[in-house]
Amino acid sequence: MTSERPAPPPPPDLRQTIEALLLVAESPPTVRLLAQVTGVTAGKVESALSEIEADTARGIRLRRHEGTVALVSAPEAAPYVERMLGLDTPSRLSRAALETLAIIVYHQPVTREQIERVRGVGATGVIRSLRARDLIAPSGRLDAVGQPLLWSVTPRFLDHFGLSALDQLPPLEDLEPPAEQAILPLEPEEA
Repeated sequence: MTSERPAPPPPPDLRQTIEALLLVAESPPTVRLLAQVTGVTAGKVESALSEIEADTARGIRLRRHEGTVALVSAPEAAPYVERMLGLDTPSRLSRAALETLAIIVYHQPVTREQIERVRGVGATGVIRSLRARDLIAPSGRLDAVGQPLLWSVTPRFLDHFGLSALDQLPPLEDLEPPAEQAILPLEPEEA
């Protein structure tokens, strides 16, 4: 018979406790999990997270992605972090990779075929490269013949571009389309 330890009382400094939990978490937790662990409401956790987000004078930032939260290094410190980790050789993305990422981020989840329809060329190699860099990952399968993989961006995408959330990207309708390139719809038009 195992005895469960009683839950500790709510922490006196919730922000400090949440920062510690985010620091030691094996994977980014949800607000709900943080509320369960600390014994406070999700609203109080959100308030503490808002305080962390508002404090931009520190070397850490809060990143939100698909309902989870994590601590990440401040984008301003990126060159020094990269140097410390031996990553200071630039890792450039090709134009094809950037185009593919843009399609995925603005239309996710999206299949390889949908990406190819928009780009007008094959995307297998680019998808393989972006996946190897952990910028995209499968996020399910389309409920259609063959059940093709659906692709979405990862938290690493946010880190790579110095974003804390996808809503920091400009709305798609605000972007100017390239003059030399036609924009094709993701879904085929029905006859």
